[in-house]
Amino acid sequence: MKPDTYHQYIKSIFQENGDPEIAHGQMKYMRHKFEYYGLKAPVWVGLLKGVFKEKGIYAGEELKTFARLCMDDEYREINYAGLQMLEKQMKKSPEEFIGLYEELIQTNSWWDSVDWIRKLVATHFQRFPHLTVPTTEKWMASDNIWLQRICLIFQLTYKEKTDFDLMKKYILELAGSKEFFIQKGAGWALRQYSKTNAKGVVEFINANPQLAPLTKREGVKWLKKQGSVFL
Repeated sequence: MKPDTYHQYIKSIFQENGDPEIAHGQMKYMRHKFEYYGLKAPVWVGLLKGVFKEKGIYAGEELKTFARLCMDDEYREINYAGLQMLEKQMKKSPEEFIGLYEELIQTNSWWDSVDWIRKLVATHFQRFPHLTVPTTEKWMASDNIWLQRICLIFQLTYKEKTDFDLMKKYILELAGSKEFFIQKGAGWALRQYSKTNAKGVVEFINANPQLAPLTKREGVKWLKKQGSVFL
């Protein structure tokens, strides 16, 4: 099955199973940025599982084409279908896929898709570590807040393997940003890493009063709940 046919096939299945009432609530929650069929996550995940098992999963250029078709779609659940297939192949995708990820971060961008692509980027950088700095430096130099957000949060699951110096560098470079998703992303990165290096995170926050209040609050949220001795 060609990617465009596969794309239309999934659209027909999602439409058949959609619920207009649920769709209305979903569109309202997402500020009417996207259309919805009205499929809750367990439903579309289950439908895709069956479709992927029946029709298969692409690789290489066909996967790129399918992902682009899905991410360009007006329906958010179809965007998710493209990301779901990419995730299925993320441990096998070739080095050049970093270009596709960069493209998709900027396609129908909102926090849900960008934070999902973060997972793909994080895995890709672990598989091809030489891409990490040149790619993120390029993204940091862009004016795109979603590319910049990825630079802040791609290490969320790295734990002891986190490059804290790189994280701190990017947080400080964006410390003057008024964008909610940048400030929140910086805090999220610090909060996650505080579970590995509480002392380092607290020292960094205390040494940089220019950080946004939201970033600081988010950064120590987990430590406060734990009653950390470093606070």
